[in-house]
Order: sequence, then C-alpha cells, then structure tokens
Amino acid sequence: MDLAAPPGLSLVSVLSLLACSFQVFAAALLTCRYGGRSSAEDRWILLWLFYDVIVHLTLEGPFVYMSLVGSVELSDGPLAELWKEYSKADSRWLISDPTIVSIELMTVVVASLLALLLIHAVLKDKYYRHFLQITLSVCELYGGWMTFCPDWLIGSPHLNTSSWLYLWVYLVFFNGIWVLVPVLLLVQSWFCLRRLHTLSLDGDVKRK
Repeated sequence: MDLAAPPGLSLVSVLSLLACSFQVFAAALLTCRYGGRSSAEDRWILLWLFYDVIVHLTLEGPFVYMSLVGSVELSDGPLAELWKEYSKADSRWLISDPTIVSIELMTVVVASLLALLLIHAVLKDKYYRHFLQITLSVCELYGGWMTFCPDWLIGSPHLNTSSWLYLWVYLVFFNGIWVLVPVLLLVQSWFCLRRLHTLSLDGDVKRK
C-alpha cells in the first residue's frame, strides 16, 4: 500500500510515542521496586519483562478486544486512535485481519502469562527460569515472523514504507525490539545453561 507520507509528526503520533515512553517509565519503576536485589543483568531482563507485560495487556489487549467485537476502524477512544495511527504503516491492524488477531490473542494470553511467571522465576531464582525464558523468547519470535512473513510472501501490499516514521519507527523499531531482545535472552539462557552444565560436570569429576 503506497500512501502519501505525512510532512511530519502528527498530534496523534506524538501522543502515541509519549504513551510508549510512559510504559517504559512504568516498567522502570516496577523494576526498581521489585528487582533491587537482583544482579545488574537480571534487572535489565526484568525491565524488559515488565515492559513486555505492560504492552501486551494495555495496548495489545484492547486491540484484541476491539478486533473481536468489531474492528479498530469502527472503534473510538484514545487506544483506537493509537492503533489507527499504527495502521497507517500496516493496514491489517485496522480491519481485524485474522492472522494478526490470532497472533495478538496468543501474545496477550500466552506471552503475558509466560512473562509474569518468568518475572517470578527471575526474582525467586527458580530452577525453571530458563525454560520459561526460552519458551517466551521463541513465542515472541514466532509472533514477529507470522506477523510479517505472510504479507512479505504476497508482496507486502499492506505495509506503507513511504514515510521514515512509518518505516523506521512504527515498523522497524517497534517490531525490531521484539526480535532483538528475545534473541539476546536466548543467548543469555544458552550461556547460563552451558555454565550450569560445566559446573555439574566438574562436580561429577570431583566426586569421582
């Protein structure tokens, strides 16, 4: 979809970006409140997890509701306006596209629950922490792949990349962080599990 690019930031886009900034701020407050005794590395992970849950529940949750009872296009209110703004970059979010709604339904329910459980596992140093971390990361990466791959295969007719705002902020940045961070979490889990395995082998050697 090749729509004319706007001359600059609109009021709705500015307010939408401010709302995202407030979400980061809220995640930082929760991290300071609950993660003070965690390592520096885990505090960064907690910051991401709190932000992840906040976004899933406060932005994507309302999107799923609007899409199940009608569509973003037919909805009113501040959150509907935010999604209408984003749909200028990807029009599928405006019309209750079945693939998008299915992915977001899984994200809101499954990913949010996994992230909450992972927060608990990180804070309490539970043995199942990395199982949850790997599962959540794979879910997030799968969601990103299924969001864009079907549209890429048919020539990206729903994506509008004519504006720097739509391409680099809405599409690349806000979707890219849900690729970059899960990949980093997978790498972190890899090294932690490898270290635990090495310690286990060293312990077996010493006992022998």
